[in-house]
Amino acid sequence: MAHQETFETVTGCRIRIMRKGQGQPLLFLHGASGAANWLPFMDMLAKNYDVIVPEHPGFGGSETPEWLDTVGDLAHFYRDLIDHLGLSAVHLVGTSLGGWIAAELATFTCEKIKSLTLVAPAGITVPGVRKGDMFMWSPEELSSKLFHNQELARSVPQPTSEEAVMVMLKNRLMTAKLGWSPRMHNPHLRKWLHRISAPTLIIWGDDDQLLPAAYGPAYRDLIPASSLHIIAQCGHLPHVEKAQEFVAKVTQFTQEAA
Repeated sequence: MAHQETFETVTGCRIRIMRKGQGQPLLFLHGASGAANWLPFMDMLAKNYDVIVPEHPGFGGSETPEWLDTVGDLAHFYRDLIDHLGLSAVHLVGTSLGGWIAAELATFTCEKIKSLTLVAPAGITVPGVRKGDMFMWSPEELSSKLFHNQELARSVPQPTSEEAVMVMLKNRLMTAKLGWSPRMHNPHLRKWLHRISAPTLIIWGDDDQLLPAAYGPAYRDLIPASSLHIIAQCGHLPHVEKAQEFVAKVTQFTQEAA
């Protein structure tokens, strides 16, 4: 069965949502590249969960609201979305930019979050560890640096239609607005990560050239009751490059949290 696509208006913003599966709700927050397509890992997760994949306000097919200025705004928006959809006991999963949003949300409240999975999240800095600068890379260079497996990197299609190019530019522009200065982090976030009370899993690829794996222990040490899983021979997108290991680990973790 194919996934469903709907539009919902939340906090005055119309957003596109993909959804499939049954069971406990799993809310997936995408990274800077957007969520244009239903990916294989989503299908794998949908065998056990009600997988909900919204496009952030300002990205892809979703509207760009006037109130959107910071990642914190998106965190509050997703708090409203969870209420709007009538969700509870949510397994919240976020990758990269989406991981940053998820972490910010969990510092506000974990009342409706049953588990939290952060996949190579942005949001903090680690002294002495230099991260990549996606804003300075061409689309081709970005594809190369996101993956350990360069054959896989070369297979990633570049947008060719005018519509696809405009979506890519929209996503990059909003990512720049949210993460240009300071670069892809909130200087205050690390002060409040100790407030996260939900069981937390942090996943990182060992060959992440955008946010090095050294960020993993830093996040783990700042979040109580968290654990870190490093995936070997993997870049910044474990859910894409190592989908089976990623899904197995998330499934095991969420079942234990339940």
